[in-house]
Amino acid sequence: MRILVCGRNGQVARALHGALEGLGDVQLLGRERLDLAQPALLREQLRTHAPDLIINAAAYTAVDNAENEPDLAFAINAEGPRVLAEEAERLGAPLIHYSTDYVFDGRKATPYDEEDEPDPLSVYGRSKMSGEQAIRKVGAEHLILRTSWVYSLHGRNFLLTMQRLLQERAQLKVVDDQIGAPTWAATIAASTRALIERWQNGQAGAWGTYHLTAQGETSWFGFAQAIGEQLEARGLPCAAELLPIPSSEYPTPAKRPLNSRLDCSRLAREWQVSQPHWHDALIDCLK
Repeated sequence: MRILVCGRNGQVARALHGALEGLGDVQLLGRERLDLAQPALLREQLRTHAPDLIINAAAYTAVDNAENEPDLAFAINAEGPRVLAEEAERLGAPLIHYSTDYVFDGRKATPYDEEDEPDPLSVYGRSKMSGEQAIRKVGAEHLILRTSWVYSLHGRNFLLTMQRLLQERAQLKVVDDQIGAPTWAATIAASTRALIERWQNGQAGAWGTYHLTAQGETSWFGFAQAIGEQLEARGLPCAAELLPIPSSEYPTPAKRPLNSRLDCSRLAREWQVSQPHWHDALIDCLK
């Protein structure tokens, strides 16, 4: 089986590189060869490689920058996925696409399920919502996997930033009123492999939109506390005093949802794929 992964250096793409080993001929193409903002070149590459499965692990993820670069964000996060879906339909190949908790406004009191209506607060969220809508409109077989608070040991993310700041600063203020599930990129990659294997073995669930995050919930402050505890457990200096603050004390160009909790029960029910608790995954990541 020929698997084409859009993205090479991002957190999820890097995790997929190892997770998909043995499933077939896996090609990971970065922006220099597969640019989602260049529709004509994108179609050319897809037709040249003629994959049996397309995985889109590429995206515009600079949430705050998107407020000033809406055209680029929509080109990569909305137009690009539409082209992928059209080419997937032409090839008869399923498309796996990753989306985000930022498609919701965060005002719901309980975790969001797949039937809840998106209402994004930011340009980034609107661009990702538009990408989802474009894929569904094309009608190709697809899985849209919404995840949240992705971290790994590569790239730029909350885990790496906190590890550094906790060792450098005497005091650190962290937002405590945004709630979600920190999700290790390797968890997403392992779940993706499990989904592919079930599809290959004729055990696929229904195509469509699913939520895929770690189990449990915490705030950014709680996540920072857990990171500090793991640093100390490994004998590393952790001098910073952590102080919880509301989002209002940490203004950003893009608004974030206060509630980023996603109900992942449908994925477990339809595909028999579930994820570990976020705290357990963090420990595994740092090992």
